[in-house]
Amino acid sequence: MKRIPATERPDLAQAAVEHGFEFKPGEGVTGWDESAYYQFSLRQIEEDIEAPVEELEALCFDVVDRAVNDEAVMGRLGIPELFWGYIRESWHKGEKNLCGRMDLSYDGTGPAKLLEYNADTPTGLYESAVFQWEWLEAASRIDLIPSASDQYNDIHESLVQGFSLMGIQGLAHFACNQDIEDDKGTLDYLEECAKEAGLETCFVAMSDIGTDELGRFTDLDDRAIMDLIKLYPWEWIMDEEFGAKLLDSGVRFVEPPWKAILSNKGLMPLMWDMFEGHPNLLPAYFEDDPGAEALGDTYVRKPLLSRQGANIEIVQDGKTILKSDGPYGAEDFILQGYHPLPDHGGKFPLLGCWLVASKAVGICIREDQSLITGENCQVVPHVILD
Repeated sequence: MKRIPATERPDLAQAAVEHGFEFKPGEGVTGWDESAYYQFSLRQIEEDIEAPVEELEALCFDVVDRAVNDEAVMGRLGIPELFWGYIRESWHKGEKNLCGRMDLSYDGTGPAKLLEYNADTPTGLYESAVFQWEWLEAASRIDLIPSASDQYNDIHESLVQGFSLMGIQGLAHFACNQDIEDDKGTLDYLEECAKEAGLETCFVAMSDIGTDELGRFTDLDDRAIMDLIKLYPWEWIMDEEFGAKLLDSGVRFVEPPWKAILSNKGLMPLMWDMFEGHPNLLPAYFEDDPGAEALGDTYVRKPLLSRQGANIEIVQDGKTILKSDGPYGAEDFILQGYHPLPDHGGKFPLLGCWLVASKAVGICIREDQSLITGENCQVVPHVILD
């Protein structure tokens, strides 16, 4: 895994406009950096990333199966009791999942370590699936990268196929908080994939969803919502008055309710408890677990629920060396073994592996100038070259 300096495309500004990205002269595309790329070998992709991620996904299913049948675990995750049966039913019915992103620390030499699983509302999908691939084609065509370069990126095709296999009949509604730019952009892309799969689609803001006399969710045209593809965290839904109404709504959600277990950072201590010593896992414990003493005075402290690297604290030799702000932390915390991201001259890459229908289909590299990957990180493209 090498970080290779590169020259930006001469028409990057035009490409940004065509794809709806913000371009600032002298700064480039917001959230994107093609002044470098990461280079992997095919062996690294297949053996160090793809295979382990799919194995971890199978282990995650074991965790879900345990959690839905153990009220103590559901309580430990902070999931409101009102929704335990709802989540259990979703799992036992085999409701299908669409996509998620596992975030890994990987330097190209040792086993990739799972840091967390963005299983419910992962963003950066369009940059990974489309803009990154277009960069590869353009950069190869004008000799900015070796002509033999390939990319681990079957994301778009997999999403289209995934939608075609969801069994959605009739109108598919897509919903998010449209004031959150990343969420709306990601949802718009998912809707494009659904249309390409032949589905009839409609956007509705989460705040505009209503109910009819039968308790069904409805859109602004009073049409019943039967299939809802959302980019809105399950914990937000369960915390709102709106949430209690979904139990009798008859709506099928993507992502399904059981994904609330996997999107919770409590997943990490549960996985360590069940699969201690797995080469792709880090030791992890709930903060009040006596077993957490095994971490000593060096660890990472994370809230059960947070987004974009918020409210994370890195403690080394008993001293806080880095801490991010944010609105989270009222709930419990976990402690996880400290496995720093690789350092490429002050650039710290976090490798995200995308799964569609539980199959690993591509990666993205989000690079920050901090060991905590936050909202100001940039996606840096990658190539496969042997």
